[in-house]
Amino acid sequence: MVCVSVLGMNWLGMNALLRALRRGLILLAIASFCWGCSGLPTAGSNPWQVMELPTEATLLDVGFTGDVQHGWLVGSRATVFETLDGGQSWQPRQLDLDGDDKLTFTAVSFAGDEGWIVGKPSVLLHTEDGGQQWQRIGLSEKLPGSPYSVVALGPQRAEMATDVGAIYRTEDGGATWQALVQEAVGVVRNMSRAADGSYVAVSSRGSFYSTWQPGDPAWQQHNRNSSRRLQSMGFGQDGRTWLIARGGQLQFADSAAAEDWGDVVYPELSTSWGLLDAAYRTPDEIWVSGGSGNLLVSLDGGETWQKDRAVENVPANLYQIDFESPERGFILGDRGTLLRYEPQVIATQAS
Repeated sequence: MVCVSVLGMNWLGMNALLRALRRGLILLAIASFCWGCSGLPTAGSNPWQVMELPTEATLLDVGFTGDVQHGWLVGSRATVFETLDGGQSWQPRQLDLDGDDKLTFTAVSFAGDEGWIVGKPSVLLHTEDGGQQWQRIGLSEKLPGSPYSVVALGPQRAEMATDVGAIYRTEDGGATWQALVQEAVGVVRNMSRAADGSYVAVSSRGSFYSTWQPGDPAWQQHNRNSSRRLQSMGFGQDGRTWLIARGGQLQFADSAAAEDWGDVVYPELSTSWGLLDAAYRTPDEIWVSGGSGNLLVSLDGGETWQKDRAVENVPANLYQIDFESPERGFILGDRGTLLRYEPQVIATQAS
């Protein structure tokens, strides 16, 4: 009986070992397969300067005054930075907010020296002198949601949208606001505005998206076109929309119609599940950012993709790409991570 028991134990042990080896071989095969899938060519040059600002905050938006060298950067934890040299260096600024350091500044925008900062919970700041002085403007307690985005439109004029899709316009420096939509669309995950004043917004759970055009009384809702939940949406330089869905799906609209989508593109099949934002530098050059320093570029309008491996070790999620012009752009991340576009790098390498 004892011998049988020992043999039985050895047999069971061998079975367990074989199962473990089999699982290991399967995982190795999967890893090898995925490694092959992630073999994107490396971008020929890296035009991004990696900057680590002295903050643990997540950076959320950047805007420049009429002086192209003078800009402002905002983020969580009431974070504000100012640059006087086009973004080569940034200095932290402490605004007089009665000690309220729990605010999250979500957007900043300038038209000349007149600028606006918005954030949550329900904060609106206004300056008329390039940011030397900021005035806090009171908002109604009945405001649907918290301010999410703001666009400076000219002297005393601005447009503000909240995180539930309410859109307002002021013509008198924020003293009064006119509602542009009859009702909000619901809590949004992401919202973008085109140059013509159109908006696209992704629902909080990514289950549908909504569009709004100037003059429409209300948002128009649209079902997503795949089983994958939406992550973010935005506009290209020609006004057509793009979308990023979970699983690394990227799609570009074939026309200005809200539901006229092209084929699904997977810029990087094995690792692009963390894609977060996209932006056009030129009509053909598209940058896509994601988690853990993931940064991809297409030079042919999204047909083929390359990976910028020079920044893949950046220990931050790259949440937002913002090109002020083809010559100036920034990528904003968490923990004070900022990438600055340096076109002279490309020019030097090309020569």
